[in-house]
Amino acid sequence: MKKAAFADQSVVITGAAGGIGAALARRFAQAGARVALLDHDLDGAMAVAAGLADATVIVQRCDVTSLADCVTAVDAVIAAWGGIDVLVNNAGITHLGRFVDTDVDVIRRVVDVNFFGAVNCTKAALASLLDRRGRIIVTSSVAGVAPLFGRSGYAAGKHALHGFFDSLRAEHHGEGLKVLLVCPSFVDTAIGDHALGPDGRAAEPDARTGVKAPMSPDAVADAVVQAASRDRRLLLIGREARPSYWINRVAPRLYDRAMIRRTTDRQPRPDGARRGGLK
Repeated sequence: MKKAAFADQSVVITGAAGGIGAALARRFAQAGARVALLDHDLDGAMAVAAGLADATVIVQRCDVTSLADCVTAVDAVIAAWGGIDVLVNNAGITHLGRFVDTDVDVIRRVVDVNFFGAVNCTKAALASLLDRRGRIIVTSSVAGVAPLFGRSGYAAGKHALHGFFDSLRAEHHGEGLKVLLVCPSFVDTAIGDHALGPDGRAAEPDARTGVKAPMSPDAVADAVVQAASRDRRLLLIGREARPSYWINRVAPRLYDRAMIRRTTDRQPRPDGARRGGLK
């Protein structure tokens, strides 16, 4: 990754207190960018900032589900640095449980963070991004291009990101706005540790999908920054991402069967009993 690709650019990252967001902050800082860390977890974001000693950093508390929070945070960055060159919509949460057992409010919460959070931050930053012919990077998922058992709300929010940001790119064709949608497969982050269960409380620890050799956040960040420097539109990253994308398109029934077999879900029933795991 050449430092010159993002040297002296202003990069705003949501969900920057950990996982992929923190890794992206490190990679953009290494590439010479000024980095603004946005997260509802202010202490976590401050800890990430402390590790970027040689970079120019701003930390802002931001609940991405609040448009007012997003406007306040983005305006603070613009006031400090004159504008935004890159917006990374990375904040996200997940849930675990079949829809038949899941409260609708859980689905609404997941979509509110994963989809409307990105919409809110984009609305706040878009004028500056257009003025600077900037770039939007969106952390989607393989679940944004294929179904995922037991994660209907998560998949819905990720699918919505593709419809919205592909359309936004088209609306501003010729104005220099670049959009990269990033679809990792399984990544070793804490998102599962904070997953919502069917009733909105924390998911049971043994209700999580077991995945062998997930990608590291740093590996994802490396690939994202490289893809962004090449003006890529879609990045499928991880061993399962590209096969999932294509198999779901050419043989969706085959994909469904394979995905269900490989997905282990032992989620609690409303009566406290447990379903057998799906491999």
